[in-house]
Amino acid sequence: MNASTERLTLQGAAGAIEALRDTPDSTAARGVAVIAHPHPLFGGTMDNKVVQTLARAFVQCGWTAVRFNFRGIGASAGAYDEGRGEAEDFAAVLSQVAGDAAAPVALAGFSFGAFVASRALAALHPARRIEQVVLVGTAASRFDVAAVAPELHARTLVVHGEQDDTVPLSSVLDWARPQSLPVTVVPGGGHFFHGQLPLLKGLVVRHLQAAASL
Repeated sequence: MNASTERLTLQGAAGAIEALRDTPDSTAARGVAVIAHPHPLFGGTMDNKVVQTLARAFVQCGWTAVRFNFRGIGASAGAYDEGRGEAEDFAAVLSQVAGDAAAPVALAGFSFGAFVASRALAALHPARRIEQVVLVGTAASRFDVAAVAPELHARTLVVHGEQDDTVPLSSVLDWARPQSLPVTVVPGGGHFFHGQLPLLKGLVVRHLQAAASL
């Protein structure tokens, strides 16, 4: 992402996990944000533009941002596991980059990655305090996305494009409605937010800055 991006090789149940870490330039990090990428079988990698946008937003707000390749992608060992193994990958990355149980952490993901982040969130909460949650293009029409605990709603941002033709907005609303979980809709936005990545970044930054005061 920039000259200071650090390449990491972490370890998961399937073997090596390839990751990238970016840290804020001038201040001590607020915590560590782990960001998951879209579907591995459809070209999803940690270099996806939406994933990079999320990383930039977190770094701008003082967080260390770690994004990684799921098993079978890039230099990460293993093979696609329909979300089960990918959730293990997420947990393994988090434990290695933010191992201190008291360290502030944030979970984020795009599309399939939002589904995986939701499963990781369900597994970690309430044993570990989650400071921030950002779910973008949540793949609610394709996977069993976990509900967000009510006490985390104020710390959670769900963003979806109005004209997403990969994951219909209606499916995300159907997922969010029983939880009374707000969804931020980007007018005219598609699944990959083409031409609207600065807007997406701004929404995430605004959320992170506001939620930091909670």
